[in-house]
Amino acid sequence: MAKAEHVPQAPEAQNFSQRDFRAAMGQFASGVVVISTGRDAEIHAMTANAFMSGSLAPVLVLVSVAKTARMHGRIVSTRQYGVSVLSQSQQWVSNHFAGKAVPDRVPAFDQLADIPVVHGAMVRLAADLAHEYDCGDHTLFVGEVRALELHHDHQKPLLYYGGSYRNVAPPDWSVESVPEILWQDQGFSY
Repeated sequence: MAKAEHVPQAPEAQNFSQRDFRAAMGQFASGVVVISTGRDAEIHAMTANAFMSGSLAPVLVLVSVAKTARMHGRIVSTRQYGVSVLSQSQQWVSNHFAGKAVPDRVPAFDQLADIPVVHGAMVRLAADLAHEYDCGDHTLFVGEVRALELHHDHQKPLLYYGGSYRNVAPPDWSVESVPEILWQDQGFSY
């Protein structure tokens, strides 16, 4: 009979603040989207980075919205939302819907399947609310996508990392950047 090995217990959770948690989550690079809902003059939008795909069959997406945000009640009321993935040239749009509007510059909206989406965004989708899940001080809104537009005109996505906007850069594949062990093991010469 084999003797069971002793597995050490995981250390108890350390104390950390909400600020510590927010800083830690800021180390995860993400794209920037605008979530929108409403009709005609009653369009409401907000900047977010808590967005992800959920399923291919059916096609589902998720957004996480604070229960205290005005957008929360609007999604519950309209039962639908749009998601616009922003490009690097649309940083001002992100700022606008994050409460840092530029004077005399207002983003335009188009209708996609009767849902407002940001004009000129890289990706635009319209979703009907399929599920809502309580998630602490947020709600996860799962939407079933009913319309999608993808623009391939050489735009690069707007990224957010470490509390600021970032740009996509090609990987550095110079000899100096690749670990020497890779060159030696593969027999490459330089």
